[in-house]
Amino acid sequence: MWFLMLGLLGVALKFLEIGPVATWSWWVVLIPFALAIAWWAWADASGYTKRKVVEKENQRRQDRIDRQRSNLGMLTSRSNRKRR
Repeated sequence: MWFLMLGLLGVALKFLEIGPVATWSWWVVLIPFALAIAWWAWADASGYTKRKVVEKENQRRQDRIDRQRSNLGMLTSRSNRKRR
């Protein structure tokens, strides 16, 4: 995502001819887009994206369980471990 934002900023600066970016070659300005594509390809191929989604879902599920136990007046499993 950072590469994409950097690329958009570079294109805007190049197009509007602002600062030193105006003198750079278009190839240099477009490099962040190539890096973003490479990052997304690697993240999908390596399973990084899926792993992050699963971690987020597991954390949301655990937060919901903890919230429900707290509302019922029960100690969470984390609290029980600390007391032992």
